[in-house]
Amino acid sequence: MLGVALLLVEGQMSFMGATLFAFASSVGYSLVMIIFAGLRERLALAAVPRLFAGPPIGFIVASLLAMAFMGFSGISTN
Repeated sequence: MLGVALLLVEGQMSFMGATLFAFASSVGYSLVMIIFAGLRERLALAAVPRLFAGPPIGFIVASLLAMAFMGFSGISTN
């Protein structure tokens, strides 16, 4: 929320734009948290090798999820 307030104060966004940005950011963050909570529940029930049990499989899944969400940013030609 502090970032949205700074965008508003610096004049880079209008009030409605900043409000919409804040709402969309909170919805996106909530969506990611719900997806990650579901993945953690599935990992708790999954049969993973003992070497990867616990945090290692969580980090692997988090990295795969991060790469999947990076696809939403598009491809830059710069």
